Amino acid sequence: MKNPRITLVGAGPGDPDLLSVAGQKALKRADVVLYDALVNKELLRYTPDACKHIFVGKRLGQHQYHQDTINMLLVEQAKMYGHVVRLKGGDPYVFGRGNEELRFAKAMGIGVSVIPGASSAIALADLAEIPLLHPCLSDNYWVITASTKRGQLSGDILRAALIDTTVVVLMGVHHLPAIVDIYKQAGKEHVAVAIIQDGSLPQQKIIVGKVCNIEQRAKQMHVCNPAIIIIGRNVESANT
Repeated sequence: MKNPRITLVGAGPGDPDLLSVAGQKALKRADVVLYDALVNKELLRYTPDACKHIFVGKRLGQHQYHQDTINMLLVEQAKMYGHVVRLKGGDPYVFGRGNEELRFAKAMGIGVSVIPGASSAIALADLAEIPLLHPCLSDNYWVITASTKRGQLSGDILRAALIDTTVVVLMGVHHLPAIVDIYKQAGKEHVAVAIIQDGSLPQQKIIVGKVCNIEQRAKQMHVCNPAIIIIGRNVESANT
C-alpha cells in the first residue's frame, strides 16, 4: 500500500512556464491531482498517465466543491491512492486557503509538504513592469482580497484608501465600482490604477488609468475575472 501524503503546489499566475521545477517534480510523482479553476490545465501534462485529475475549482457564485468537502476529499484520496498534489493558482498561502487544507490533513494523520508558487500579486506586477516598491514613490505595499467569504466587499479596502501606499487587490473586478467610490471619497480620484486581466497568458489585457476614469476604461475593454487591480503612484512608472 502506498504511503498517503499531500503536496500543496503553487501553480503560478497562469503561464505554465512559471511553475517551479519543484512543482513539476511533484506533479510527475502524483497519483492524484486536485486542481483549481485558475490553474492552467497544461500543467496536468506533467502527471503520469495513470494519475487521476479532479477539478475542485471555485469561482464567484460558482462553488462546485465547498472548502470542507475539498479538505475531506484530499484526505480520502491520499488514503486510497497515495501521493495527492493539491494544485493551486498563484501561491497556496496567498488567499489560497492552503493553510486550512494543511492543518486538516495533519490532524487526520496525513503528511503534508508545501511548494511555493509565484503569486499573481507580485508576478503580474513584474510582468507589467510596475514596481510594487519604489524608493521615491512607495516603500511598502498591501495585498488584499476585495471579497469576504460571503462575497461582500472587504473592509480592508476602506483602510487601504486612507493611506499612501501601493495596493494590490485580488478578486476585485466585481467590486470595482465600490472600490472607485471609496477612493474618490478619500480624495484619491487622481491616483493611478492598473487592471491586469489574464496576466502572463497570450490574451493578457493591461488597462491603465486613474481612479476617476478606470471604471469607464474597464467597461470599454470588457474587463472580467481573473484579474488583479493595482492602485498607487507606482503605476505611473510602468512602461505599459
